Amino acid sequence: MTQLDPVIRSFYRDRYVEDDRLVVRGHGRLEFLRTQELLRRWLPPASVVLDVGGATGVHARWLAADGHQVTLVDPVPEHVKQAATIGTFAAEEGDARALRQGDASVDVTLLLGPLYHLVDAADRARALAEAVRVTRPGGVVVAAGINRYGGLLEAGSNGTLTEERLSLFLDAFASGSIDGTNGFTVAYFHHAEELATELTTAGLTDVEVLGIEGPASNILENAAPDAIETLLPAAVLLARQVESDPKLQAASPHFLAHGRVSD
Repeated sequence: MTQLDPVIRSFYRDRYVEDDRLVVRGHGRLEFLRTQELLRRWLPPASVVLDVGGATGVHARWLAADGHQVTLVDPVPEHVKQAATIGTFAAEEGDARALRQGDASVDVTLLLGPLYHLVDAADRARALAEAVRVTRPGGVVVAAGINRYGGLLEAGSNGTLTEERLSLFLDAFASGSIDGTNGFTVAYFHHAEELATELTTAGLTDVEVLGIEGPASNILENAAPDAIETLLPAAVLLARQVESDPKLQAASPHFLAHGRVSD
Protein backbone atom coordinates (compact mmCIF):
# COMPACT_ATOMS: atom_id res chain seq x y z
CA MET A 1 0.00 0.00 0.00
CA THR A 2 1.23 3.51 -0.82
CA GLN A 3 2.12 5.31 2.40
CA LEU A 4 0.16 8.30 3.67
CA ASP A 5 2.21 11.48 4.16
CA PRO A 6 3.13 11.43 7.89
CA VAL A 7 2.23 15.13 8.23
CA ILE A 8 -1.30 14.39 7.02
CA ARG A 9 -1.66 11.33 9.23
CA SER A 10 -0.48 13.26 12.29
CA PHE A 11 -2.94 16.07 11.54
CA TYR A 12 -5.94 13.74 11.42
CA ARG A 13 -4.78 11.52 14.27
CA ASP A 14 -3.60 14.12 16.77
CA ARG A 15 -5.00 17.56 15.92
CA TYR A 16 -8.28 17.23 14.04
CA VAL A 17 -11.56 15.67 15.15
CA GLU A 18 -12.84 14.45 11.79
CA ASP A 19 -16.19 13.37 13.21
CA ASP A 20 -16.99 16.97 14.21
CA ARG A 21 -16.14 18.70 10.94
CA LEU A 22 -19.47 18.32 9.16
CA VAL A 23 -21.85 18.21 12.11
CA VAL A 24 -20.85 20.97 14.55
CA ARG A 25 -19.62 24.11 12.80
CA GLY A 26 -21.93 26.19 10.62
CA HIS A 27 -19.82 25.94 7.50
CA GLY A 28 -19.41 22.18 7.94
CA ARG A 29 -23.13 21.63 8.29
CA LEU A 30 -23.74 23.59 5.10
CA GLU A 31 -21.08 21.56 3.31
CA PHE A 32 -22.63 18.31 4.53
CA LEU A 33 -26.18 19.22 3.48
CA ARG A 34 -25.11 20.39 0.04
CA THR A 35 -22.83 17.39 -0.55
CA GLN A 36 -25.69 15.11 0.44
CA GLU A 37 -28.03 16.97 -1.90
CA LEU A 38 -25.67 16.73 -4.88
CA LEU A 39 -24.83 13.07 -4.35
CA ARG A 40 -28.52 12.19 -4.15
CA ARG A 41 -28.98 14.05 -7.43
CA TRP A 42 -26.22 12.13 -9.20
CA LEU A 43 -26.15 8.61 -7.74
CA PRO A 44 -28.40 5.90 -9.20
CA PRO A 45 -30.54 4.09 -6.60
CA ALA A 46 -29.14 1.02 -4.83
CA SER A 47 -25.63 1.57 -6.19
CA VAL A 48 -22.45 -0.25 -5.20
CA VAL A 49 -20.43 2.70 -3.84
CA LEU A 50 -16.73 2.94 -3.06
CA ASP A 51 -16.16 5.84 -0.66
CA VAL A 52 -12.43 6.54 -1.03
CA GLY A 53 -11.03 8.76 1.70
CA GLY A 54 -14.30 8.29 3.58
CA ALA A 55 -12.71 9.01 6.99
CA THR A 56 -14.97 8.02 9.88
CA GLY A 57 -18.01 7.36 7.71
CA VAL A 58 -19.93 10.63 7.83
CA HIS A 59 -21.16 10.11 4.25
CA ALA A 60 -20.99 6.31 4.17
CA ARG A 61 -23.46 6.19 7.04
CA TRP A 62 -26.29 8.02 5.26
CA LEU A 63 -25.46 6.46 1.87
CA ALA A 64 -25.94 3.03 3.41
CA ALA A 65 -29.19 4.19 5.03
CA ASP A 66 -30.33 5.33 1.57
CA GLY A 67 -29.95 1.76 0.31
CA HIS A 68 -26.51 1.83 -1.28
CA GLN A 69 -23.95 -0.93 -0.73
CA VAL A 70 -20.96 1.01 0.55
CA THR A 71 -17.32 0.17 1.11
CA LEU A 72 -15.30 2.88 2.82
CA VAL A 73 -11.56 3.12 2.14
CA ASP A 74 -9.28 5.41 4.15
CA PRO A 75 -5.51 5.56 4.77
CA VAL A 76 -5.84 6.56 8.45
CA PRO A 77 -6.19 3.41 10.60
CA GLU A 78 -7.95 5.31 13.37
CA HIS A 79 -10.61 6.48 10.93
CA VAL A 80 -11.18 2.98 9.59
CA LYS A 81 -11.47 1.51 13.08
CA GLN A 82 -14.06 4.11 14.05
CA ALA A 83 -16.01 3.72 10.79
CA ALA A 84 -16.12 -0.05 11.18
CA THR A 85 -18.04 0.28 14.45
CA ILE A 86 -21.07 1.71 12.61
CA GLY A 87 -21.77 -1.69 11.09
CA THR A 88 -23.91 -0.76 8.09
CA PHE A 89 -21.07 -0.65 5.56
CA ALA A 90 -17.63 -2.20 5.03
CA ALA A 91 -14.51 -0.25 6.05
CA GLU A 92 -10.89 -0.95 5.15
CA GLU A 93 -7.51 0.72 4.97
CA GLY A 94 -6.35 1.74 1.53
CA ASP A 95 -4.82 4.45 -0.63
CA ALA A 96 -6.66 6.29 -3.41
CA ARG A 97 -3.64 5.81 -5.67
CA ALA A 98 -3.56 2.01 -5.35
CA LEU A 99 -7.01 0.56 -4.70
CA ARG A 100 -7.36 -3.18 -4.14
CA GLN A 101 -10.79 -3.32 -5.82
CA GLY A 102 -11.10 -5.04 -9.18
CA ASP A 103 -11.71 -3.42 -12.54
CA ALA A 104 -15.29 -2.23 -13.15
CA SER A 105 -16.37 -3.58 -9.76
CA VAL A 106 -18.47 -0.65 -8.46
CA ASP A 107 -21.19 1.65 -9.78
CA VAL A 108 -19.93 4.82 -8.08
CA THR A 109 -16.55 5.92 -6.77
CA LEU A 110 -16.35 8.90 -4.44
CA LEU A 111 -13.17 10.90 -3.88
CA LEU A 112 -14.49 13.38 -1.33
CA GLY A 113 -11.12 14.10 0.24
CA PRO A 114 -8.13 12.49 -1.48
CA LEU A 115 -7.57 15.24 -4.04
CA TYR A 116 -7.19 17.73 -1.17
CA HIS A 117 -4.02 16.08 0.03
CA LEU A 118 -2.35 14.91 -3.18
CA VAL A 119 -0.17 17.92 -3.92
CA ASP A 120 1.62 16.37 -6.90
CA ALA A 121 -0.43 16.40 -10.09
CA ALA A 122 0.83 12.90 -10.89
CA ASP A 123 -0.62 11.58 -7.63
CA ARG A 124 -3.99 13.19 -8.32
CA ALA A 125 -3.94 11.68 -11.79
CA ARG A 126 -3.21 8.25 -10.29
CA ALA A 127 -6.12 8.56 -7.86
CA LEU A 128 -8.50 9.57 -10.62
CA ALA A 129 -7.20 6.79 -12.89
CA GLU A 130 -7.83 4.27 -10.10
CA ALA A 131 -11.34 5.63 -9.60
CA VAL A 132 -12.04 5.23 -13.31
CA ARG A 133 -10.54 1.73 -13.34
CA VAL A 134 -12.72 0.36 -10.54
CA THR A 135 -15.93 2.01 -11.78
CA ARG A 136 -18.03 0.15 -14.33
CA PRO A 137 -18.69 1.67 -17.79
CA GLY A 138 -21.51 4.15 -17.46
CA GLY A 139 -20.80 4.54 -13.75
CA VAL A 140 -20.15 7.76 -11.86
CA VAL A 141 -16.98 9.21 -10.34
CA VAL A 142 -17.38 12.13 -7.93
CA ALA A 143 -14.41 14.17 -6.70
CA ALA A 144 -14.21 17.12 -4.29
CA GLY A 145 -11.66 19.91 -4.40
CA ILE A 146 -10.81 22.81 -2.11
CA ASN A 147 -11.31 26.17 -3.79
CA ARG A 148 -8.06 28.04 -4.46
CA TYR A 149 -9.62 31.18 -2.93
CA GLY A 150 -10.95 29.33 0.13
CA GLY A 151 -8.30 30.23 2.71
CA LEU A 152 -8.18 33.86 1.66
CA LEU A 153 -11.97 34.20 1.86
CA GLU A 154 -12.07 32.53 5.27
CA ALA A 155 -9.33 34.70 6.76
CA GLY A 156 -10.87 37.84 5.30
CA SER A 157 -14.21 36.93 6.88
CA ASN A 158 -13.09 35.97 10.38
CA GLY A 159 -10.67 38.82 11.07
CA THR A 160 -7.42 36.86 10.78
CA LEU A 161 -6.28 38.36 7.47
CA THR A 162 -3.54 40.92 8.11
CA GLU A 163 -0.85 42.50 6.01
CA GLU A 164 1.70 40.32 7.81
CA ARG A 165 -0.19 37.09 6.98
CA LEU A 166 -1.33 38.05 3.50
CA SER A 167 1.64 36.41 1.79
CA LEU A 168 0.64 33.01 3.23
CA PHE A 169 -2.60 33.12 1.29
CA LEU A 170 -1.18 34.72 -1.83
CA ASP A 171 1.58 32.11 -2.03
CA ALA A 172 -0.98 29.32 -1.73
CA PHE A 173 -3.12 31.03 -4.34
CA ALA A 174 -0.21 31.19 -6.76
CA SER A 175 0.98 27.60 -6.34
CA GLY A 176 -2.17 25.80 -5.22
CA SER A 177 -0.33 24.02 -2.43
CA ILE A 178 0.54 24.48 1.25
CA ASP A 179 3.09 22.56 3.29
CA GLY A 180 1.21 22.09 6.55
CA THR A 181 3.17 24.58 8.65
CA ASN A 182 0.48 27.24 9.08
CA GLY A 183 -2.52 25.66 10.78
CA PHE A 184 -3.83 23.28 8.12
CA THR A 185 -2.09 20.18 6.81
CA VAL A 186 -0.38 19.41 3.49
CA ALA A 187 -3.00 20.28 0.88
CA TYR A 188 -3.72 21.27 -2.69
CA PHE A 189 -6.29 23.90 -3.74
CA HIS A 190 -8.03 23.87 -7.13
CA HIS A 191 -9.55 26.29 -9.55
CA ALA A 192 -12.90 24.96 -10.81
CA GLU A 193 -11.73 24.66 -14.41
CA GLU A 194 -8.55 22.90 -13.27
CA LEU A 195 -10.57 20.26 -11.43
CA ALA A 196 -12.74 19.77 -14.52
CA THR A 197 -9.63 19.30 -16.67
CA GLU A 198 -8.22 16.68 -14.29
CA LEU A 199 -11.42 14.62 -14.50
CA THR A 200 -11.61 14.95 -18.26
CA THR A 201 -7.95 13.98 -18.66
CA ALA A 202 -8.65 10.86 -16.59
CA GLY A 203 -11.12 9.81 -19.29
CA LEU A 204 -14.41 10.84 -17.70
CA THR A 205 -17.18 12.27 -19.85
CA ASP A 206 -20.01 14.72 -19.15
CA VAL A 207 -17.85 16.37 -16.48
CA GLU A 208 -19.50 19.04 -14.36
CA VAL A 209 -18.05 21.07 -11.49
CA LEU A 210 -20.35 22.82 -9.01
CA GLY A 211 -19.76 25.06 -6.02
CA ILE A 212 -20.84 23.26 -2.86
CA GLU A 213 -21.51 25.83 -0.13
CA GLY A 214 -22.09 29.07 -2.02
CA PRO A 215 -21.43 32.65 -0.90
CA ALA A 216 -23.03 32.36 2.57
CA SER A 217 -20.52 29.84 3.88
CA ASN A 218 -18.38 32.22 5.90
CA ILE A 219 -21.44 33.95 7.32
CA LEU A 220 -22.47 30.61 8.79
CA GLU A 221 -18.96 29.87 9.97
CA ASN A 222 -18.85 33.08 11.97
CA ALA A 223 -22.46 33.05 13.18
CA ALA A 224 -23.46 32.45 16.79
CA PRO A 225 -24.29 28.76 17.37
CA ASP A 226 -27.93 29.52 18.11
CA ALA A 227 -28.30 31.34 14.77
CA ILE A 228 -27.11 28.50 12.54
CA GLU A 229 -30.45 26.71 12.26
CA THR A 230 -32.14 29.94 11.20
CA LEU A 231 -29.48 30.75 8.59
CA LEU A 232 -29.02 27.29 7.05
CA PRO A 233 -32.13 27.07 4.81
CA ALA A 234 -31.39 30.36 3.06
CA ALA A 235 -27.71 29.47 2.67
CA VAL A 236 -28.60 26.12 1.06
CA LEU A 237 -31.09 27.77 -1.29
CA LEU A 238 -28.54 30.40 -2.29
CA ALA A 239 -25.85 27.78 -2.92
CA ARG A 240 -28.26 25.81 -5.10
CA GLN A 241 -29.09 28.85 -7.23
CA VAL A 242 -25.48 29.81 -8.00
CA GLU A 243 -23.78 26.38 -7.96
CA SER A 244 -22.96 26.44 -11.67
CA ASP A 245 -22.50 30.18 -12.15
CA PRO A 246 -18.85 30.69 -13.13
CA LYS A 247 -18.92 34.17 -11.63
CA LEU A 248 -19.89 32.86 -8.19
CA GLN A 249 -18.47 29.32 -8.03
CA ALA A 250 -15.28 30.62 -6.46
CA ALA A 251 -17.30 31.94 -3.50
CA SER A 252 -17.68 28.32 -2.33
CA PRO A 253 -14.89 26.90 -0.15
CA HIS A 254 -15.24 23.54 -1.92
CA PHE A 255 -16.11 22.23 -5.37
CA LEU A 256 -17.83 18.96 -6.22
CA ALA A 257 -17.19 17.46 -9.64
CA HIS A 258 -18.67 14.42 -11.31
CA GLY A 259 -18.28 12.57 -14.57
CA ARG A 260 -19.16 9.26 -16.22
CA VAL A 261 -16.92 6.38 -17.18
CA SER A 262 -17.11 5.80 -20.93
CA ASP A 263 -19.12 2.80 -22.11
